[in-house]
Amino acid sequence: MSRTYLPGIIAMAAIVVASNILVQFLLGDYLTWGALTYPLAFLVNDVMNRVYGPQAARRVVWAGFVTGVACSLVGTQIVGEFGPLVTLRIALASGLAFLVAQMLDIAIFDCLRDRRWWKAPLASTLVGSSVDTALFFSIAFAASLTFLEPGNDVSWAAEPSPLLGWGAVAPFWVSMAVADWLVKLALAMLALAPFRVIVRKLMLPVA
Repeated sequence: MSRTYLPGIIAMAAIVVASNILVQFLLGDYLTWGALTYPLAFLVNDVMNRVYGPQAARRVVWAGFVTGVACSLVGTQIVGEFGPLVTLRIALASGLAFLVAQMLDIAIFDCLRDRRWWKAPLASTLVGSSVDTALFFSIAFAASLTFLEPGNDVSWAAEPSPLLGWGAVAPFWVSMAVADWLVKLALAMLALAPFRVIVRKLMLPVA
């Protein structure tokens, strides 16, 4: 493994670890602090893809995936007020959503690599973030998937409530998913500036 990939691997691992810790702390009614750190994984992925290519980006993603699995294994052994901090459904949802979304991000970025500099990171992050949110929250909380872990009571997430406190009635987890998705969309836009700066420092200016 080239040493040039090491900063990306360290950054991705740090983001995954930080997000796994911060997800335990609420930020308002629908978010956790982890919602603010996790989207940075797409920034690291896109920088690695632009500077070193898709193969390097995939290596960084796999490093993040392994780190996430390790965090999940640790979390299953820590018992909080309501049971283990990480359940099987949460671990499965987190790992699958991360891997699928990040790999999709790489594929889309690579297809748009030769377009204007902002199109590849923006499009790949928007699509990847949307898929990540849809996979994670549906696998972790949807009532139709309770067979994944029958002993894990997530009925609280299925309680009907107004969407984000004021919209149409939907399961509570849908409000969490929409709030998470909106944060990811906002951060995808904001991440264009640091993406441009970091890439310029690591290589010739992109077209």
